[in-house]
Amino acid sequence: MPVQTPASPISQLIHWEENGVQCSARWRSEAGMPPPKRVMIADDRTNADVAYRLACEGTALLWRGDFQNARQLLQALARRADVKGKPSKKAKPAKAPASPTEAFHLHRQAQSQRARTLAMLLIPFDAGYTIPLRRAPDVQLACNEAYGRFEEPFIASLRELLGLIGAHEWRRTGVEIPALDARIHPHYGVFSPVRGEYVELVANTPLPAGVKLAYDIGVGTGVLSAVLAKRGIARVIGTDQDPRALSCARENLARLDLDGQVELLQVDLFPEGRAPLVVCNPPWVPARPSSPIEYAVYDPDSRMLRGFLAGLADHLTPGGEGWLILSDLAEHLGLRPREDLTAWIAAAGLKVIERHDVRPTHPRAADATDPLHAARAAEVTSLWRLAAA
Repeated sequence: MPVQTPASPISQLIHWEENGVQCSARWRSEAGMPPPKRVMIADDRTNADVAYRLACEGTALLWRGDFQNARQLLQALARRADVKGKPSKKAKPAKAPASPTEAFHLHRQAQSQRARTLAMLLIPFDAGYTIPLRRAPDVQLACNEAYGRFEEPFIASLRELLGLIGAHEWRRTGVEIPALDARIHPHYGVFSPVRGEYVELVANTPLPAGVKLAYDIGVGTGVLSAVLAKRGIARVIGTDQDPRALSCARENLARLDLDGQVELLQVDLFPEGRAPLVVCNPPWVPARPSSPIEYAVYDPDSRMLRGFLAGLADHLTPGGEGWLILSDLAEHLGLRPREDLTAWIAAAGLKVIERHDVRPTHPRAADATDPLHAARAAEVTSLWRLAAA
């Protein structure tokens, strides 16, 4: 169950007026969005153009109509947001970004604005995660998986709820991992191993001779720990700070009957001691997450990457190896020069033994309409074999 802190968004209240009565309820936002200050009641009669204008102005719409109609309204808002993001035929051609870095920041800014606008359509929840709307689905299991137990009524964004439902489906069906000949089932808020090339790198890189112990730093879904255990490493210790990730990894490893080989610890980066193999797949992009669940993708100031490199030599046995799995997308976006990475490696008292590279095959790499297409098309994912210098 996720731990709630006093500063958690769930402790906040949202206020509105309904039928001449001042009302309030708990507010929930996994994205960390504060409760909207202006709230209007909306229902099946609400016009999509009016709703979009209000949402853009920062007025939230608390839905009291049919649930399926709310979903259709959200789709209508998304279409308007997407059209707004495209230049009209009569408009002057937009000035091209001066650099890949500017293109990245403009893209993130547009994504953030779109997310804020679409988050303005709100859904009420009664105690026990039931939705008091016509034709509302049963979302108790999806909410329990994402939020843990919570009995009070609250208000949340419909868009966030649909994300929870989608995550529940991902968790139920899983992601096929050829290296395991099995599926990994990601939990809500834990990065899904859909970018399979990095898993294949860990599955195919030759292991150090006689290795019987490995550390998996930032275990996530447990996929790399599972691959290492399947490759015959007798004991793997996986670490993570996120309780959701540890719960996810624990469930996946038990399903694969590997929980006897893999120990999970809630620590920041390294466990105590040394190992002949230490593996880390940190978030690849050094940028600030716009929500807590984006920490699996964005690593502000390369904190995890630098922490791993700085502590690696002290956690390797003599002759041991550290495997750093990292995309160079940040380099193509101008967010982190290759020189910074090689300088951090040298400063940590490490040397590069070898590097294995693979090109991603995900759909975005071939999507010429993607604002970051040039960087994605040039991207290479690498496994850096490191050792103490």
